[in-house]
Amino acid sequence: MKPTRRLARAYALALSGLLAVIMSLSSAGQARAEQTIRAADPSVIRVGSTYISVQSAGGGVAVRQASSTAALASAPARQVWSDTAGHGEVWAPEIVTDGGRYYIYFSAGRGAAHRMYVISSASPDSGYTGESQLALPDGRWAIDGTLFTFGGQRWFVWSGWAGDTDVEQNLYIARMSSPTTPTGARHVISQPRESWERVVGNPFINEGPEAIRDPNGQLHIVYSANGSWSDQYCLADLRLRPGGDPAYVWDWYKSNGCLFGSNRATMMSGWDPTLYVDGPGHHSFVLLNGDIGTSPPAGPRFPSMFHAVPKGTPYAWENRYWYTGTFAWWGNTTYRRANVPGPTTDTGWSLKFFE
Repeated sequence: MKPTRRLARAYALALSGLLAVIMSLSSAGQARAEQTIRAADPSVIRVGSTYISVQSAGGGVAVRQASSTAALASAPARQVWSDTAGHGEVWAPEIVTDGGRYYIYFSAGRGAAHRMYVISSASPDSGYTGESQLALPDGRWAIDGTLFTFGGQRWFVWSGWAGDTDVEQNLYIARMSSPTTPTGARHVISQPRESWERVVGNPFINEGPEAIRDPNGQLHIVYSANGSWSDQYCLADLRLRPGGDPAYVWDWYKSNGCLFGSNRATMMSGWDPTLYVDGPGHHSFVLLNGDIGTSPPAGPRFPSMFHAVPKGTPYAWENRYWYTGTFAWWGNTTYRRANVPGPTTDTGWSLKFFE
């Protein structure tokens, strides 16, 4: 075979292979999020090759284990805690690991009495301690709390009220001296004051905070905005400036719109609304051991879970399902603000979520 013909054949084979890769990536990008459990507020971590989820069920907390996020729907739900003391509604449990133990944080109570509680065990689905109320600073209404470690310090972040009445839900953060012991003051880091997060109110809300660390090592708190009872529910981002203090509100920069939502009018410029679900929110980054130190690098997509209502279905709490989706880091993204202390812009990594 002549050299020119050999080169031509090699070029054709290489081009064919490249086209196959492109087509494969294109079809993968079009994959829809998989609908799994009929429930709200997913919390999922990976330990080794096992995916572990936690949910409110049966007047308490239940845990599932499976070999994939999709298989969680068919896995048995094991009750690990029941509200024998009659605290009331049990909301949004979150599972994490710390020092070789599993910790599940959840809110329980009725109306203004909702407070955060914690149980722990050496095993993910049995042997949990009785509940202990977290002594969060100021002792106010609190829901959706979770633990993470950043900069060698444990932190607890949650959604709560400033006072004793339901005016708005803010995001608060406090240091922890152990997985069960808050220390020092609570610090507000976000309030629902932007127009795009005040579309649905009474009250206006920031809730469901989840921590993750970007490829530059900066801390993010991704949270849910607008009423969970409406299809305006969405995900937005808080990004801590380089070298910033997580307890100082003006070191945080907020995305200029929803990053994952079903209504174009509230989306950040350059982000598109969902095609298949309404009101996506209250998500979970599926991290190894639930540790933000294992946050994924830039490049590929990684699994996440969120709840939403299928498009074409009336938006109601009872119609929410867990979905397995993906997310990826999105670089060189500027968040802007005005009339507050500190620089008006901050540029860094943001996130894109995919159905």
